[in-house]
Amino acid sequence: MKTTSRLTAADRNLFALVTQAIFTNPFDDERLALDAQISGVPDLASISERDRLQLLLPRITGCLKRLEREGPGRLESFEGEDRRLVEYAYLFHFFHRHIDDFDDLIQAQLSAGDAPCAVPFARDLLAGMRRRGFCEAECSRYLALFFQIRRAYYFIEKGLVGRSPCMKQLRKALWYNVFTHDIGLYDRYLWNSMEDFSTLLLGETGTGKGTAAAAIGRSGCIPFDAKKNAFEASFTKTFLAINLSQYPESLIESELFGHRKGSFTGAVDHHEGVFARSSPHGALFLDEIGEISVPVQIKLLQVLQERTFSPVGSHAQKRFEGRVIAATNSPLNDLRARGLFRDDFFYRLCSDVITVPPLRQRIQEVREELDDLVDLFVRRIVGEPSPDLVEVVGSELNASLPAHYAWPGNVREVEQAVRRILLTGRYEGAGELDSTDEAVRLENGIRAGTFSAKELLGHYCTLLYRRSGRFEDVSRRTGLDPRTVKKHIERVNREETS
Repeated sequence: MKTTSRLTAADRNLFALVTQAIFTNPFDDERLALDAQISGVPDLASISERDRLQLLLPRITGCLKRLEREGPGRLESFEGEDRRLVEYAYLFHFFHRHIDDFDDLIQAQLSAGDAPCAVPFARDLLAGMRRRGFCEAECSRYLALFFQIRRAYYFIEKGLVGRSPCMKQLRKALWYNVFTHDIGLYDRYLWNSMEDFSTLLLGETGTGKGTAAAAIGRSGCIPFDAKKNAFEASFTKTFLAINLSQYPESLIESELFGHRKGSFTGAVDHHEGVFARSSPHGALFLDEIGEISVPVQIKLLQVLQERTFSPVGSHAQKRFEGRVIAATNSPLNDLRARGLFRDDFFYRLCSDVITVPPLRQRIQEVREELDDLVDLFVRRIVGEPSPDLVEVVGSELNASLPAHYAWPGNVREVEQAVRRILLTGRYEGAGELDSTDEAVRLENGIRAGTFSAKELLGHYCTLLYRRSGRFEDVSRRTGLDPRTVKKHIERVNREETS
């Protein structure tokens, strides 16, 4: 006769908090508050993730072991809400017990590259779950979810540092982009259907849109192959990026969709485009989506709607199975208003729209944001933390730059500033883009209403030129003749230097 076990009120309350923690975005302050309740330690804000784990896991593991001593401790021993709470408590236990193993696997896979690594701890983890009553399919499914969760946390947390509110919001948004706002619904219904959700990343040049896209693209669900004791693919292959602005109009379709030998002059061999090379477990990143022509937008729209495409010079239909992430620093609303960016294409891309904040906003919110970035780039350059080098770089930035320097090149400029200081000992800002950043000048003039139409157009052309460095890009965005663009920019430059 089956014996039903029951949780005590104390166990039920603890496991309810654990369940709530599982469903809470790890980059949300609510998760920190839940961890504090679970551990009984009121202030965890200054404690590292590893130290928090040392406070959380023993209490939960202790309760589960006591249940196993008092009864079978298997899922089928419980009914109703108790069973659900015990299941999530076990999942929390198994995931956190193997966090170091997952982190080691991430590092091993980064070193190994595109060949999937063996998972040395998989058999122990799967056997432990089976002993607690999880079926074979559930065990493999949860192992894949565990690794996905840890990868997402790793790439979002490590790649997008910053303590400012806008960066916290960005990390939360990226987590929801991977797992939706409800990871329970994701686990039950959506984990294998995320290719239907495209993402549009907005933000200025150099803010980190590529890093944000990579965090999403490397965090897709990859099934576990128990026979090979490895995941079906390496996450290093699941993210593929292409910068659309670097290709001329005549070649962009070939780079996207591929071509057959002889399909046009110069096509001396077959070529696979990025859609054919994309992984079903990841994402294709289309950077500078605002730069492409309307005819290419129409063809991309067809791919996103029908999930099929044909190489140039071929009638063969190929299927595209990955997600699409697109990014631009262009003002899309303006391009849409002028008919340069199709509304239907925009709406097909914007299942989620995430704005990556500019560095000046981050520093305005938290001054130490710049220090965090300097520390990050020094660590990447030398391979380990170096407080001495951070002090050298920070001292030069404080001495040489104005107090409210706008960092027009954003995070990318900080990285190069660190390198230049380590090489030359000096950094005086980004050349012609000094503390009178053209974007600030333009915004102030518009707010004050002091610009004539000619001045407004001139400063806008100058802003675009200082971002791209090419008269042709400004001409394409503004619809002006390149010679007219050049005259406007030269006039503004003369005024600034007079």
